[in-house]
Amino acid sequence: MNGSRNKPAPTPAVSKAQADTDSGSTETNHRERKSGGGVLKKLKSRRSQPEKWPVVTEDELRALGEDISPDHVLGLRAVTEDYLCKPEDNIYNIDFTRFKIRDLETGTVLFEIAKPPNSGPVDGEDDGGDVDSSAGRFVRYQFTPAFLKLCTVGATVEFTVGDRPINSFRMIERHYFQGRLLKNFDFDFGFCIPNSRNTCEHIYEFPQLPDELIRQMVAHPYETRSDSFYFVDNKLIMHNKADYAYNGGL
Repeated sequence: MNGSRNKPAPTPAVSKAQADTDSGSTETNHRERKSGGGVLKKLKSRRSQPEKWPVVTEDELRALGEDISPDHVLGLRAVTEDYLCKPEDNIYNIDFTRFKIRDLETGTVLFEIAKPPNSGPVDGEDDGGDVDSSAGRFVRYQFTPAFLKLCTVGATVEFTVGDRPINSFRMIERHYFQGRLLKNFDFDFGFCIPNSRNTCEHIYEFPQLPDELIRQMVAHPYETRSDSFYFVDNKLIMHNKADYAYNGGL
């Protein structure tokens, strides 16, 4: 991660989930009516065993240039220190506009953020100054220790797409604590029609973490970090990053 990590972005990376067991199978998508009409897609992570993927380093992936695929990032064993693609690689103009995390057992909203409508350019864009390369791609979360004891969490994301159809939109999200891979989540958004606004909720079933690991994660804020990689037709087009603290209220 670069030196601008303290600037939260308006378009956060999607939050936590747990997936394990056999590689390649995908859970059935569920749909329900949204308030105000439309259909909310409920998605579960495809099941995978990332530890079985051939190990690859960040430098090796960077050397691939524009050819980074889902199979490549599944081989990472550490959080990346920088982004593996550029903002302009998002040729489909995918724009995340709203994000909400809720406890599915109680319905309690734990975090919510929305991009202001008609938001202007990033500071420095229109005066020729340097633009922060993490702007819009990094978010910092702070939760209470109770978050680590939740069983099922829903992360609702709303996004728009440009004038190109998207046949296969996929996100792989990997979470680490102090360099140790904790969780791997792998979601298929499916087909997106051009110039559409889309909403889906990722369903995350959390494992019960050991008490000692919870204590360590609470005691070391922002040492829990994640990479979120977005692919269209198996080609990396977006890379978002986040870090997390669980010491809120202490």
